[in-house]
Order: sequence, then C-alpha cells, then structure tokens
Amino acid sequence: MKIDILTIFPDMFAGPFAESILRRAQDKKLVKIKIHNLRRWAKDRHKTVDDRPFGGGPGMVMRVDIIDKALTALGSGHKILLTPQGKTFNQQAVASLSRKKHLILVAGHYEGFDERVRNLVDEEISIGDYILTGGELAAMVVVDAVVRLIPGVVGEKESVKEESFSRALGGLEYPHYTRPADYKGKKVPEVLLSGDHTAISKWRAEQAKKRTKQRRPDLLR
Repeated sequence: MKIDILTIFPDMFAGPFAESILRRAQDKKLVKIKIHNLRRWAKDRHKTVDDRPFGGGPGMVMRVDIIDKALTALGSGHKILLTPQGKTFNQQAVASLSRKKHLILVAGHYEGFDERVRNLVDEEISIGDYILTGGELAAMVVVDAVVRLIPGVVGEKESVKEESFSRALGGLEYPHYTRPADYKGKKVPEVLLSGDHTAISKWRAEQAKKRTKQRRPDLLR
C-alpha cells in the first residue's frame, strides 16, 4: 500500500511513523508512507496556504487552489479529508481502507477548509466528536489503524482476526490475563488455565458480550 499525507506540519509525523509496527511495516516494504508539505504548492514568497474568510469572521481558511494542485500532483489515490464534520471512523472503515492500494490524506489546520475542497476528495473522516488543533493527529490514527490490517504487518494473524471478530459483532474485546496466575489474591479465571479451548472460546464470547453491555451498550444497539 502507498499512503501520502498532505500537511503544513510534516515534522509532527517523524516520531510515530518511525516506531513499532508502523516502522516494521515500512521496513518490510508492506507500506510506503510519504509526508508532503502543503506549502510546496504555494507560489508566493511566504508559501501561503490559507487566507481570511470571505464575509469576515475569526481565523484563517485553507485555500482550495493549493490543495487542488497538491492532490492533482499526487495522482488518483483514494482521497480523504480529516475533519470533525466527517463520518465517524470505526473498524468497518478501517477494514475497507486497508484494501485500498493508495490513500491520500489531507490534514487541515486553522479554522478549516474552503468548502470547495470537499468536492476534491472521496470521503471525509472524523476520529471523534471533539476538536483537535489540526488534522495531523487524526491522520496518524487512521494510518496506524489501517496499516496493522495489511497482511503480513501484524505477526500473529489470530490477534487481528479476533479483534476484527469482536468488532464485527458490534462489541468490545474480552479481558486478557497473563502471569502471574495469582497476584495479591486476584486470580486468573480457572477456565483460562484448563486447556479446554472450546470452553475458553465460550467464556471469551460471554465476557465480550458482558463487557460491551456494561461499558458500551450503544454498540449492541
């Protein structure tokens, strides 16, 4: 997969994309991630990518002409605008995007985008009902979630399979335990130590449903 990200703060991505699973995925050439400074397509002396809004009001607005030039230069990938007004990002969206060959993410800043930018993209995504200082963090979340579903990225296929299964059912994942089996009187459930995989699978399914009902009943609805 190829992922291009348009931003005016390219240095923000250096740390997250150089560590852990994202780093290994790039080293294995399973994904190619490239960060582009949007100012590269600005022609004036100050490399301006925003301007005052028509009609007045606070803040600055990202210019449509600059973004249009950048998207045209990056080719025919699936174009995504990161915005609080977009569709809420979930695991189904992650799975869908993981099957794309080329993603282009546009991370906004300031007061927002010129409305005409929306006509240049394939979809708009929001990672939640809150406001960030810019779309860079949202872009990182989208990339992290999508890349780990690319075949070969996560070492243990069953881990991703079980996560996807729990999300497909509309629920949270079951609880996990590891050593020590008894810590200050808090013991690991006996079924997990039994070696009975049928019983373990049943217990996990029941616990996932119980946890979802307690913590996120909205998912069951």
